[in-house]
Amino acid sequence: MSLLVISAHAGDFVWRAAGAIALATSRGERAVVLCLTYGERGESAGAWRAGKTLEEIKAMRHEEASRAAATLGAEIEFCDAGDYPLRETPELLDRMVRLFREVEPTVVLTHPLADPYNDDHPTAARMALRARVLAQAIGYDAPGEPLGAPPVFFFEPHQPEQCDFKPDVLLDITAVFDVKRKAMECLPAQQHMWDYYTDLATRRGVQVKRNAGPNLGLAHSTMGEAYMRLYPQVTDVLA
Repeated sequence: MSLLVISAHAGDFVWRAAGAIALATSRGERAVVLCLTYGERGESAGAWRAGKTLEEIKAMRHEEASRAAATLGAEIEFCDAGDYPLRETPELLDRMVRLFREVEPTVVLTHPLADPYNDDHPTAARMALRARVLAQAIGYDAPGEPLGAPPVFFFEPHQPEQCDFKPDVLLDITAVFDVKRKAMECLPAQQHMWDYYTDLATRRGVQVKRNAGPNLGLAHSTMGEAYMRLYPQVTDVLA
């Protein structure tokens, strides 16, 4: 089992998917995060106001995201593709294809395909899906074997109602929420997000319990993350 997370900016994977990442690594699975940008222009307002230079901000966000990934037990790579706007290039897409082939993920996490507040997020998602398809092509010139068909899950955006996000997967992250919180606290550049995503995990935890039913005996303080599946589930048992 291996998990590949495609994150537009340096903090996105922490707010939206740190629970899933921590659960995977706690089971001994490999988790790899690809940050396409540092979020240096659009998601580092405090650093700009403090008079930091572009390169100083990039270095700061690199260090923050690296510490967060280490806290979660994940590997992390950075593309420094430039944010606001993030633009697809053949070189960036090829790098993503090669990473798909190298990691051979059994699960892929990325942004939803709609976000009227931040076009970098759907741009990252579209590239992730294109790279997945290209990595499946036997004739694509990249090392490794053609990719299988790993399921893709969209993690929850900041404003789900405006992003056509309707969760059909609720993940119980109670056992690792303390790890997620520690990872969030590695990102002081966006400290305003810490409590927001703690509160969101609490609300999603209520929905986890509601949808699981009383027989599972879930903890009163259940914490959750929400996901939306892109491709149909293939199964021989309905559950």
